[in-house]
Amino acid sequence: MTELPPAIHLESVSRHYLMGESVIRAVNDVSLTVPSGGFLALLGSSGSGKSTLLNLIAGLDRPSSGSVVAHGQDLSKMSSLELARYRRQTVGMVFQSFNLLPRMTLEENVELPLRLAEVDRSERATRVREALSRVGLEKRIGHRPSELSGGEQQRTAIARALVNRPKILLADEPTGNLDSATGESILTLLREIQKNPGMTIVMVTHERALAERFADRLAVMGDGKLLSNGAAR
Repeated sequence: MTELPPAIHLESVSRHYLMGESVIRAVNDVSLTVPSGGFLALLGSSGSGKSTLLNLIAGLDRPSSGSVVAHGQDLSKMSSLELARYRRQTVGMVFQSFNLLPRMTLEENVELPLRLAEVDRSERATRVREALSRVGLEKRIGHRPSELSGGEQQRTAIARALVNRPKILLADEPTGNLDSATGESILTLLREIQKNPGMTIVMVTHERALAERFADRLAVMGDGKLLSNGAAR
């Protein structure tokens, strides 16, 4: 059986910012590979560079040097238009704040990425129901975010991230606004999503105990550098 090429490969990636006369080295010479279908947890204290690294993988930011390759596409060589297409078609994103639009129903919130990607209207309803079914919320399709618990809102945000059928799911502190039991149920859900149909997940978290239980690999960052990278268990 031939081994799949890695989903994500970072080679000597740096992201530096100028603040006045000083240079902030948010990400400093990081090389990292995430296998296709893997679940990587990025750990580190606040300001360690983990969210900046996630933004580079998402194509939301460009590296100052080095290359970010996702499914064979070198993001550092892409135009803004190509990066926008990559974000629509290859990547799904989940954040700590659920970012749901309060006046819209679950169906309308989850449908948004399909409208932005100009998916045919006739296909949208099926894809929305499929995504909400994967997170166990198909019966709440007409509800608004205010009628849901925090865990249900995060599940809705995950459904919205899945609706375009991305190959890579990026999660930035997805359990940060949730109590421990709800956070655990969200990570159980992410683990199920990873297994079927073999999606690659990169999650930023500061909760090491949860990362060790649910991720395959842990990468620890500090001061913009990769301090360690290895199996979670």
